[in-house]
Amino acid sequence: MTDSAGIPGGAGAGGGTPPPPPVRRRRLLRWSCVGASVLVLGGAAAGWWLYSRLDGNITSDTSAEAELRRYERERPANLATGSQNILLIGSDSRSGKENATYGTDKGTQRSDTVILLHLPADRKSATAVSIPRDLMSDIPSCLRPDGTRTAAQYAQFNWSFEWGGAACTIRTVEKLTGIRVDHHMVVDFGGFKKMVDAVGGVEVCLEQPVDDAAAKAKLPAGLHTLRGEQALGYVRARHSLGNGSDTERMQRQQQFLGSLVKKVQSNGVLLNPARLVPLLDAATSSVTTDPGLASLRGLYELVRGVRDIPTDQVKFLTVPRRPYPPNPNRDELVEPDAARLFEQLRMDRPVTVTPPTPQDTSEPGSGTASERPSAAATEPAETSAGTGTAPAPVPTFTGTTAGPADCR
Repeated sequence: MTDSAGIPGGAGAGGGTPPPPPVRRRRLLRWSCVGASVLVLGGAAAGWWLYSRLDGNITSDTSAEAELRRYERERPANLATGSQNILLIGSDSRSGKENATYGTDKGTQRSDTVILLHLPADRKSATAVSIPRDLMSDIPSCLRPDGTRTAAQYAQFNWSFEWGGAACTIRTVEKLTGIRVDHHMVVDFGGFKKMVDAVGGVEVCLEQPVDDAAAKAKLPAGLHTLRGEQALGYVRARHSLGNGSDTERMQRQQQFLGSLVKKVQSNGVLLNPARLVPLLDAATSSVTTDPGLASLRGLYELVRGVRDIPTDQVKFLTVPRRPYPPNPNRDELVEPDAARLFEQLRMDRPVTVTPPTPQDTSEPGSGTASERPSAAATEPAETSAGTGTAPAPVPTFTGTTAGPADCR
């Protein structure tokens, strides 16, 4: 007897036997394929959602790009193919909920932290040069937020950001150094805290306690893992540490960034999705960049190029400078040392750094490399192929490299 489907022994009112093995296998295979497809599509959808979210987090600074295009003919060329120069700007803007706790938003912002990051074409090292906020500089005519323009003048460096934002600061740096700035990033207080928290905090060693009400920092001496508010207070603190100079504050910022670089390069961050995704989320939502970097792909290409640089080849230093004679509370460049540093970076040539000595920070505004780079510039460079001539020595400046906190 057969059922209506013609299958011998088919199910009827009283039940029946299950389908033969080939039929069951086909059904199982069909459902397995459906399940796999759902998982693949679900994973792809989740991946696309995450990518879109991170990519959409980044703020593109189109106004700075337009202003820089206006003055393109005045800007220096990048003389070393493959190298990149990125200007990192810390903003003290009080706009937004996360920054409002630090003061009233008056519609203006200043920058006490500006670092020129040079990435050579071979990506075997990185050099981060701090530019003092009080350095006397030629600031060009810049576009204000209200549409008016400032007059070109000789003034302290950080006024450039207050007057004309990133574009004015970039043009001032290029005029000062002769180095083409390829990209820029602006990070505010809230963004800095989010990135530090995303990596699980950063280790620092305090040789003395910190108690700075203005920076909202109070910490005992010793080794600390600083997060969010504490980390921000530490890098902002000035009057309660050392001699209260901007010199020492920049050195602390450089040491902190060195520890942050080491933490980000560690497997605990880059190979841990639970840490990496929050870091990407924090980083992309915390920065304002030029359009060339304002995408997850752009930032990824940047990170991919520097992630394998050894920490002892991530170098931090400050431009050689000394007190400005008409006003000792301001700085001026020390020449020819500053020109030599700028030329090395401009031509994508190496520099080396040595730790600061007590005399480097003996008084406010005293130079880091300014007193002794020439005397220390004796490290030989590689011999130029086929020239038969001795190469120029690699200049050495006072500075530090990325590395672990040292608390002895």
